This record gives sequence, structure tokens and C-alpha cells, in this order.
Amino acid sequence: MKLLMLGSGTSTGVPRIGNDWGECDPGNPRNRRTRVSIIVENDAGKRVLIDTSTDLRAQLLANNIAKVDAVFWTHDHADHCHGIDDLRVMRYDRTNPLPGYASKVTCDRLRKRFDYVFEGQFGYPTLMDLQEVGQVRLVVGFDFKYVEMPHGPVTSTGFRFEADGKSIGYATDFSEITKEMVSCFKGTDLLVVDCLRRRPHPTHAHLEMAIDFARRCKAKRAVLTHLDKSMDYAALEAEVPKGFIVGYDGLEIGL
Repeated sequence: MKLLMLGSGTSTGVPRIGNDWGECDPGNPRNRRTRVSIIVENDAGKRVLIDTSTDLRAQLLANNIAKVDAVFWTHDHADHCHGIDDLRVMRYDRTNPLPGYASKVTCDRLRKRFDYVFEGQFGYPTLMDLQEVGQVRLVVGFDFKYVEMPHGPVTSTGFRFEADGKSIGYATDFSEITKEMVSCFKGTDLLVVDCLRRRPHPTHAHLEMAIDFARRCKAKRAVLTHLDKSMDYAALEAEVPKGFIVGYDGLEIGL
């Protein structure tokens, strides 16, 4: 399996509009962060995209990704789904819609907001076939599990993908650690985990919570993501314990 981190930043990215780098060194390219999204690939070359960030087109071009085989959404916040229209190009050479998966709540909201994607319109074909995650357990060669995670007043769906004897977990946008989350991600080979900043936040994990979560899950390695402008790459890399990787746009990890 392989992880490709398309984006590693918070909802406003780094730098924020206005060229606001916060505490991040603008001279370090790993501090330039687009909105969070990843691709998981198995040994057969099948790719699963998690979230369609607002920066999706630029991310796919930067990483030379022409197609994916399925799409999962964690939730419907703008930074995680508003790049959905960039999937249109991937429909051109398909005889059927691209498969997509999300929780019931997220499915309902995506269908309402982007009806043309899931229903077709004005002679254009349906782009995606959207299903609730509880209805399937195997997608394009990946076994997967999921868990609903507290994200302030709403929830975000965490995913665990297994293929070729390895496992990758994706747990972003959570504000509490539950026993169900620990159970879902127990023993993952690689866990990508929410880590907005050092100080606690009402809707996201902070550094101490992210480290605690990965350790409670007994993940073999963990990658920190959803980093804001206070999280300078070099400073954070020198700070994190062994087994933790500071995520950045374009990061690839093979298992």
C-alpha cells in the first residue's frame, strides 16, 4: 500500500489569504499547505481518494494523478468537499459513474448541495454513484472500516483501509477520543491524524491529543495533518516523538 498526502493544511490553508504565514517559515516549501486530502493506493494500482478539497485540481496536477477508482468523504465541510467538480474529468473515459461513499448525513448534504453530480443535468451524465458507507465493506480491492468521530457539534467519519496485508487509517477533524475510534484504528501500520495546533481547540485535535490518540491506537507510525499557520514544519519535526511524521503536501509513504 501507499499513502499520498495531497494536502496537509487547515481550512484556510497556509499561508492564509493576505500572505499570512503566522509562525511558519515561508522559505520552507513544506510550510505551504493546501487543504487536507489523501490518496491510498494498493499494490494493484487502485486508488482511493479521501475528500475532494477546495484545492483538488492543483493537488492532482502537482502529483500527476489522472484518475482515482473511488472517493470517500469524511464530512461535508467546505474544505473537504467543495472541490468535487474537479472529478468531472475522471468521468470522461468511464462507462459508469465514479463510486463514492460517505455517512448518511454526509450523503444527504452532498446530494442537496451538488445535485448535478449525483443526478446528471441538462444532458450531462451522472458523475458519481453515491452510497452510504454502511452498505459496503469492500471497495476496489480495499477492505475498510469506518467510525463516526466527534467534531465539535457535528461528526466526521474516520476510515481504515486494508490491502496487501497492510493498513492505513485516516482520522481528521475530531475533537474527542472515543473507545470506538481506538477500536477502529487499533494496530494500524500508518495512522494519519488531525493536529491543528498546540493549544486545545473546540472542534479539532491539538498536538497532545493527536499523540495520545496514536499511542492509544498502538499505531506503528503516525502522520500529523490539518496543520495551521502556528505549526512550523521544522520546529514541529524537532518536537514530535519517534514514530511521528509531520505531514506535508506531496508526502508519499509506502508500506
